[in-house]
Amino acid sequence: MLDQGNTTFVLVMAALVLFMTPGLAFFYGGLVKAKSVISMMMMSFGAIALVSVLWVLYGYAIAFANPGDHTAISGVVGFFSIDWNQLGLGQAFEEATASKIDASYPSMAFVGFQATFAIITVALISGAIADRAKFGAWMVFAGVWVTVVYFPVASWVFNLTSGWAATWGVIDFAGGTAVHINAGAAGLALALVLGKRVGFAKGAHKPHNPPFVLLGAAILWFGWFGFNAGSEGAADGIASIAWVNTLAAPAAAILGWLLVEKLKDGKATSVGAASGAVTGLVAITPACANLTPGWGLVLGFLAGIVCCFAIDWKYRLGFDDSLDVVGVHLVGGIFGTLFLGFFANDTGLIYSGSFEQLGKQAAAAAAVGVYSFVLAFVIGFIIEKTIGFRVKTEDEVAGIDTAVHGEEGYVLYDEEDKSPVGVR
Repeated sequence: MLDQGNTTFVLVMAALVLFMTPGLAFFYGGLVKAKSVISMMMMSFGAIALVSVLWVLYGYAIAFANPGDHTAISGVVGFFSIDWNQLGLGQAFEEATASKIDASYPSMAFVGFQATFAIITVALISGAIADRAKFGAWMVFAGVWVTVVYFPVASWVFNLTSGWAATWGVIDFAGGTAVHINAGAAGLALALVLGKRVGFAKGAHKPHNPPFVLLGAAILWFGWFGFNAGSEGAADGIASIAWVNTLAAPAAAILGWLLVEKLKDGKATSVGAASGAVTGLVAITPACANLTPGWGLVLGFLAGIVCCFAIDWKYRLGFDDSLDVVGVHLVGGIFGTLFLGFFANDTGLIYSGSFEQLGKQAAAAAAVGVYSFVLAFVIGFIIEKTIGFRVKTEDEVAGIDTAVHGEEGYVLYDEEDKSPVGVR
């Protein structure tokens, strides 16, 4: 029976998660050069527009198809299915307008909630190719990748009736695999396809606006309460556990990250605090309903330490993951997913004495990571060799905002003649 309280809960949580993508735009926008801020923020807003359209047209029909239903067509071993009745959300519309709804909230509310997950996952990838990607090429990549990678992976993880990971017993409450490992692996692939930025070196590309970074991290943290608690689909005890863990883990991760910064560089930075918060949020995402808050603190603190070291790997390994999508989202997502294999209530190794849960967690992390990396690399490579993915070197140096969008993020005025002067 329809529960108005739960319906309201899901709709509000969906709005919070949608707010995360503008928050990501500020977070990423502050991390890049001043002459790239519009390009960076537009990649997030482009993701909102494109993914929303594709989700309504066919994304939901793929992600939440039931292969056992005669209306659904299943692909090889369930990797790709589609429910024809849900194209354009016609069936969800009929159910939402019916005089009686059997579930505690209409499926259309769930449609909206899950749409926001697809949006933020695509937007996260953009940080790996900051300062050098064509907007049009990015939009082509986003449309193809979300179709052949995210929608099927969402089915594996979030489709409780037919997703292989969900039915096998993999624990991923809110998207450590489907969102963060997925986006991080795709980001690594694109970073390899596009190559390094001009002048790439440690310390060469400093954030132009740390207050933007802090603002973005704050918005992300606020929205993440909807991301994690909202995944329960009801205002109940599990949602409250997820909420508290979403507070605890990033708080501890900030301390872990700043500790490493202080020991390594002698200074604890605002960008480090923001990055630590996001790291803790990433790590707790799969685990937020299956750990006590005490273990949530441990997970967050350790993730902050691990990921603070991980972001330097790109310099040692020679790839340019511009805004640390790999170091934060891929590494943080893997860390949180595997942590559950040890410490998940009841099924983790320390509670059950069995490695079974750890094996399932590792298998899911590997499957999603490899699938996303391979397809993202192929898609990105084809785009680069056809329409071109990377801007011209001279445009990258002069400023991608003016070259691609014909705008500048900041315009001051010369005090003598009051003429506008772009900020570089």
